[in-house]
Amino acid sequence: MPEGTALEAIVRRDRWIVGGALAIVTILCWLYLIDMATGMGEMDMRGMSEGMSMIRPWTAADFLLMFVMWAVMMVGMMLPSAAPMILLYARVERTNRAKGHVIAPTGLFVLGYVIVWSAFSLVATAAQWGLDQTALLSPMMVATSATLGGGLLIVAGAYQLTPLKYACLAHCRSPIQFITHHWRKGRLGALRMGIDHGVFCVGCCWALMILLFVGGVMNLLWIAALAIVVLLEKVVPRGDIAGKLGGVMLIGLGLWTLATA
Repeated sequence: MPEGTALEAIVRRDRWIVGGALAIVTILCWLYLIDMATGMGEMDMRGMSEGMSMIRPWTAADFLLMFVMWAVMMVGMMLPSAAPMILLYARVERTNRAKGHVIAPTGLFVLGYVIVWSAFSLVATAAQWGLDQTALLSPMMVATSATLGGGLLIVAGAYQLTPLKYACLAHCRSPIQFITHHWRKGRLGALRMGIDHGVFCVGCCWALMILLFVGGVMNLLWIAALAIVVLLEKVVPRGDIAGKLGGVMLIGLGLWTLATA
């Protein structure tokens, strides 16, 4: 087999392997979320029927459970939108390896990305704890205050219009540009690249993620809708423009929520 044909076969096979692995991880995350949301829904209904108060101090186990939930949810939501970047890194890795160069495994790049979103999940869990203990969240983790809900909508919408949002989004929308400007050698370099990409991704999407407290942290349709919005912003033509229009709509919805509270 000619060298060029062999290299193309390696890249094609790698694309299927990495893409399949990302799909499996994403599906497993969503299955976990579906199971957890179903369990919480049953607990909520049982608590209401028995007149039980759902507000209680968190234990360390409660905090850990919520952190795992957030971390799994962030992976399930964000991996599809990060797939173009991960697949490009895998292609560069395999191409260079076929030429005899030593390149760090793609898994280390993904690990760095997941570490950053896990750190965000820790902050989100702490925020959930604070809101829960001040009775600002329902058992299904929806804001019970119109002022809080309207404020979060306005904050998320306003951030959609900021230069920082689009500076981060530009890195997410252009994998080639990111690889070119942030390439680092070795295993530690691959991990650092994943962390860098994760930081840009959090910088791009954190405001949309706080809307989970508006629509429901365990509302599967709401989770899916936000994941689709993130994906469209990053991969479709003019996704950045659509994000700005969405920001204006969020601000308007937030103002309307406050006005009708």
